[in-house]
Amino acid sequence: MPSYPSSHGKRREWTKVPDERVWEDPKAPMEGKRLKSTIESLIFVSQNPLGIDAIKGILENVNKMAIQRCLDELLEEYGQLDRSFHLVKVAEGFQFRTKPEYAQWIQKLKKTKVTRLTKAALETLAIIAYKQPIIRAEIEALRGVDSGWVLRALLEKKLIWIMGRKAMPGRPIVYGTSKYFLEVFGLENISSLPTLREIEDLGKGGPEEAASEETV
Repeated sequence: MPSYPSSHGKRREWTKVPDERVWEDPKAPMEGKRLKSTIESLIFVSQNPLGIDAIKGILENVNKMAIQRCLDELLEEYGQLDRSFHLVKVAEGFQFRTKPEYAQWIQKLKKTKVTRLTKAALETLAIIAYKQPIIRAEIEALRGVDSGWVLRALLEKKLIWIMGRKAMPGRPIVYGTSKYFLEVFGLENISSLPTLREIEDLGKGGPEEAASEETV
C-alpha cells in the first residue's frame, strides 16, 4: 500500500492511501486475450529479440503451443496495421521495430552512428556467414590475403564470435556469425540468408557496386 506526504500542521507526516491495483499471481494460469497482451508487453519492453523459450521461462504455466499461437496472432494483427512500427521475427525471437522509411529521423533523435563496412569486411563476413564454422586459414585461402585485422574488426563490432577451437594441429580458432549479426541484418536465423544464386541475380541489375551501411 503506497503512502504520500501529508502536511497537516508543522510536522510532516505520511498518510496511507488505499491501493486499488490488483496484483496477479505470476504462476496463475493465463489464456486468451490476457495471455496475448502479456506476451505483447514482454516483447515491447525487451531490449533484445524475445524467443519462445524466454517467454515460457516467464510464463511458467503456459505451454509453448499457446505462446506460439499468440505470437502468430500478434504478427498478423501488426502486419495489418498501417503504423510506423511492426512486429518482426528476427534473431530467433520476436521484436518490435520501426519501419525502414523512418530510419533517418530516428537516427537524428538517437544520434546513432552509422558503421560503414569496408569491402574487405563485407567479403570476410559473407564468407563466415555462408561457410561457418570456419577457421582463419580457410577464410584467407578463399580471399587470398591476410584477414587478421578484418576478423578483429568484426569481433569488435560483435558481428562474429569465437565458437571454439578446431580439433587439429595448432587448435585454430573457429569463427561464426553472432546473434547480433542476425539483428543487424534483420534475419530470423542463419538459414534466412539469401542463396548464392539469389545474390548473383541481384548483381545482374547493373555495374554499380552496392554499398552496405548498418546502424549498430
